[in-house]
Amino acid sequence: MPSSPDIEQTLRAAQLRVTRPRVAVLAAVHAHPHADTQSIIDDVRRDLGEVSHQAVYDVLQALTGAGLLRRIQPSGSVARYEARVADNHHHIVCRACGAVADVDCALGEVPCLTPAQHHGYTIDEAEVIYWGVCPSCSAAPIGAAGMQAHTPSMRVSPDEAQFP
Repeated sequence: MPSSPDIEQTLRAAQLRVTRPRVAVLAAVHAHPHADTQSIIDDVRRDLGEVSHQAVYDVLQALTGAGLLRRIQPSGSVARYEARVADNHHHIVCRACGAVADVDCALGEVPCLTPAQHHGYTIDEAEVIYWGVCPSCSAAPIGAAGMQAHTPSMRVSPDEAQFP
């Protein structure tokens, strides 16, 4: 995990003003890859004290826009953030508990997957989400409700809600 001076230098290099909330959010995402917004807010509040939800949302948007964070949102899940942005990697998601892990590119080169048809597009990135059951959930006894007993409660803010 980068130190505060490293994070400050990263912000300056991205031409972003160094603020305590930006440093705290970037540190939180480095410390907890694939964290959801509420987890990041909780971590930032432990570090800084009271900070508004909106301030954290604004920082996440600024850091994502500057390319310092990547926002992922697997189907049926809340948005999550990661600081691993320098490569075109993919993710695997546990259907039971919602855990997310990184998966390196299938072929190792961007875009690491070549579509059968490109329809005239210049492809520069591929995003793949693998779904399965993590080792912890595979080893857990299944209750009468089956996998439903292990389904995580996903906190969804109004900004993250998906409407049909």
